[in-house]
Amino acid sequence: MLNSVGKPMKRIFQSFRNPSQQLGPLEQRILDALWARGSATVRELVESACQELAYTTVMTTLDRLFKKDLLTRSEEGRAFRYAPRWSREELQREAAGYALRQLLDASPASSLPLSFLVEILGERDAELLDDLRKLVESKRRELYLRESGQREPSQRRGQKETE
Repeated sequence: MLNSVGKPMKRIFQSFRNPSQQLGPLEQRILDALWARGSATVRELVESACQELAYTTVMTTLDRLFKKDLLTRSEEGRAFRYAPRWSREELQREAAGYALRQLLDASPASSLPLSFLVEILGERDAELLDDLRKLVESKRRELYLRESGQREPSQRRGQKETE
């Protein structure tokens, strides 16, 4: 039954993705290569990670990623050197946050998507529920301190709180 529901649900949830951040397989491949290398020119990618692709294909794909604000570029001689604007984790966090905001905005009851989130976390790993509880407690503490105009003792000393 999961397969029969999976395809229509996938189509429905495509609409929750930020259109400017949707990546095709080639864009994802090139972004992965840049995360692995740190930065590269078109020629460097063609000579290493994208040997079977035409130079112009790699150049166009890099330009699209740049226009989607996923890459930075700097002039290097007559070429551009491209680098990821964000780490893989930062990009995944942003995409997940965007999707969750869209789900919360689309649901008449905010508790519905949250209940599904808790259900999915419980199915995957009970420890994830503990992680979620810790995150909620930490956020509540942060909001309380912000509202009361106080800081946690570790923040006053300029240290990060450790668990």
